[in-house]
Amino acid sequence: MHHSTRSSAWRRVASVAVAGAVAAAALVGCSSSGTGSDSGSSASDVTATLKKGGTITYWTWTPAAKAQVAAFEKAYPKVHVKLVNAGTNTTEYTKLQNAVKAGKGAPDVAQVEYYALSQFALSDSLVDLKQFGFDSLKKDYSTGPWGNVNVQGALVGLPQDSGPMAMFYNKTEFEKYGISVPTTWDEYVAAAKKLHAANPDAYITADSGDPGFATSMIWQAGGHPFTVDGTKVTINLQDEGTKKFTSVWNELVQNKLLSQTPGWTDDWYKALGNGDIATMITGAWFPGILESSVKDGSGQWAVAPIPTYDGKAANAENGGSAEVVMKQSKNQALAAGFLQWLNDSKKSVSIFINAGGGFPSTTADQNSSAFLNQAPEYFNGQKINKVLVSGAKDVVSGWQYLPYEVYANSIFSDTVGQAYSNATSLDPALKNWQKQLVTYGNQQGFTVKGK
Repeated sequence: MHHSTRSSAWRRVASVAVAGAVAAAALVGCSSSGTGSDSGSSASDVTATLKKGGTITYWTWTPAAKAQVAAFEKAYPKVHVKLVNAGTNTTEYTKLQNAVKAGKGAPDVAQVEYYALSQFALSDSLVDLKQFGFDSLKKDYSTGPWGNVNVQGALVGLPQDSGPMAMFYNKTEFEKYGISVPTTWDEYVAAAKKLHAANPDAYITADSGDPGFATSMIWQAGGHPFTVDGTKVTINLQDEGTKKFTSVWNELVQNKLLSQTPGWTDDWYKALGNGDIATMITGAWFPGILESSVKDGSGQWAVAPIPTYDGKAANAENGGSAEVVMKQSKNQALAAGFLQWLNDSKKSVSIFINAGGGFPSTTADQNSSAFLNQAPEYFNGQKINKVLVSGAKDVVSGWQYLPYEVYANSIFSDTVGQAYSNATSLDPALKNWQKQLVTYGNQQGFTVKGK
């Protein structure tokens, strides 16, 4: 997905109506998803069907798709791929879920962001790619994205891109105020205080309550607030990792040390350019945002590892998508063959990266000398990918999203977001969010317990 498209889409919360429609159909046995015609297929079937040919449909919003499809059809001239932009994230998910419920109309292959994968997996609408031997591709991908496409013991997709987190910081502002680059969260809070005291218009970062950011931060802190076993869900937004995160972030929220400028607005871009927002803790796709939309910041920004709690490297993911094969596909083996080429071939991933698609999930591309040695002028020639790739290796494993994460994100601003705007502790707000998530999940037919 394109940097600016993906990142804004990642944060744009779904409407409650959309989220409800998706989640309501996310229960095992609740959808007439169709079983297609390829149950029991194998890796050899994939090879054979690519040679035989056929037609498949692919739903995506990544701008690299047109060039990728053209290259694929050149390599496999008997296969025709109908490329459809069904809308970005929740717009596409609504159409996809409607097709799942109707038992017809779904594409063969679709792009789905990591946080929404489990909703479709639980409606039994995605093909388990293990039947094609794709579990052997584990070695090709970094930890975070591979973990995200493995849901309830099934391999429900192949990773497209990833978002290992890092600290993007305004080096010029840090030097102006004598601030050292923080390596721990305690140092980060100290930097926030020093910066804002020196310049009341400047803040260490902007955060007015972003669900994707908050859950990524809990992930980085070692939290496991969502435990999912089929339709059984346990929510504990007071676990040790969550408390670790709030112990730091409460200091920033309650002392009004965070800019409340909403993300992806003109004012936000301006503040990133003039130094009023001094850092962003976010995914590895962020350089594209700065380069394309914050021209004034050129030569000022640098990249460092995400701060940690104890000096020991630990990271999380923020953003990214996978592609999946829908069970409605009449030719699942052909769809799987296209998917493998799309997200695991050197040619396709190269097209994706060069189109500004995002940060690759494939370790071969992350570790290539060409990628590691990129030295963007915007970042004063810093080899930023070396920092970002190192961060990808430090992602904490075992994270799970809720099977109704889209809905969870949609009510975050009305619960936890209130603590940000009122400069109060995040802990009671997280308890409130949890209470609403437990109630909603049980209403949808899940068995949800709150701890």
